[in-house]
Amino acid sequence: MSDSSRLVSLDAFRGATVAGMLLVNNPGSWGHVYPPLLHAPWHGWTFTDLVFPCFLWIVGVSMTLSFSRRLEEGANRRMLIKHVWIRSFLLFALGLLLTAFPFGLVPTHTFSLHTMRIPGVLQRIAICYLVASAIVVRSDWRDQVKWVVGLLLTYWILLCWIPVPGYGAGVLDPVGNVPGWIDSALLAGHTWTGAPAPGFDPEGILSTIPAIATTLMGCLAGRLLREPMGDWSKAFYLMAAGVVALFVGAVLVRWMPINKNLWTPTFAIFMAGWSALFYALFYGLMEAGEWKRWAKPFIIYGRNAIAMFVLAGLLAKGMSLVQWTNLDGKKVTLKGFVYDGAFAPIGEPRLASLLFAIVFVGFTFAVALLMWRRRWFIKL
Repeated sequence: MSDSSRLVSLDAFRGATVAGMLLVNNPGSWGHVYPPLLHAPWHGWTFTDLVFPCFLWIVGVSMTLSFSRRLEEGANRRMLIKHVWIRSFLLFALGLLLTAFPFGLVPTHTFSLHTMRIPGVLQRIAICYLVASAIVVRSDWRDQVKWVVGLLLTYWILLCWIPVPGYGAGVLDPVGNVPGWIDSALLAGHTWTGAPAPGFDPEGILSTIPAIATTLMGCLAGRLLREPMGDWSKAFYLMAAGVVALFVGAVLVRWMPINKNLWTPTFAIFMAGWSALFYALFYGLMEAGEWKRWAKPFIIYGRNAIAMFVLAGLLAKGMSLVQWTNLDGKKVTLKGFVYDGAFAPIGEPRLASLLFAIVFVGFTFAVALLMWRRRWFIKL
């Protein structure tokens, strides 16, 4: 998409989302974090739980706009599917490489194909993009609504009716739920070691089903943006859709909790509501109101969103792996050295930890700014 035809509001929303992701992923100390900057322990939600579904929703919006433009320029569906497969493969492979880095090549890092985590953020994006694309190129908006409803209902039924050996059906606790049971069986040894329960993975197999629905809800928003109506009308309808989704999600909590780890149907609907509301704000201000200067940092970030995510992952991992022994005989990491020396003395631990995260995001933004000025845009 050429610069003149890009929705800068979408770039800005994407950039704000990735910046939020890096902020919550990189505190100075995990022992000192303000509650909104942590994921909900299990049921419920915080600001942090908004980030990933917002990004998947944005993937859906971008997909619809991009596909429509390519078809108008003469591409056929076979060409689109080929592009999708290549992009999905690259995203999935990049996620695995980020997990495996630095491949056991430094003394402080161990690496084994037998224990490497297979699911992940980029991996889930790749799968959702692949499946949602296959649906979008073969359906109209009515069929996509049916797919969203069908995926969420199917997942709801699986959560409530499939019995887990030793626990029964309908268990939504960290241990005994259907997604965790499947992950433990099919991804044994390859799940996240920091998950709420051994063998469970928040980006696991079964919970990808409602995540695909999240992406498709973004696709439907993209359809709305293609409609021949004024920008203020589009912002209004986005906001109205967001309010409806929030209401529906809040009502359904009576029967199904909001849970990011399980990506419950209520979570998918509720977070799609927030995504639509947030983007309605960006769209109204930037496209309808033509007030764009305030969002320039987010636009810069959004044009290289995946690159910044990967850079942040490599940087965070590197700072934790670089270690040495100080004069007291204690092992010190580069991250600990920087945090203890420059941020911890500030005073209140949670504030110091947050300032570290802000500086971390600021460093990655400096790289994004350099890439922007050189017109380096990495597209997968």
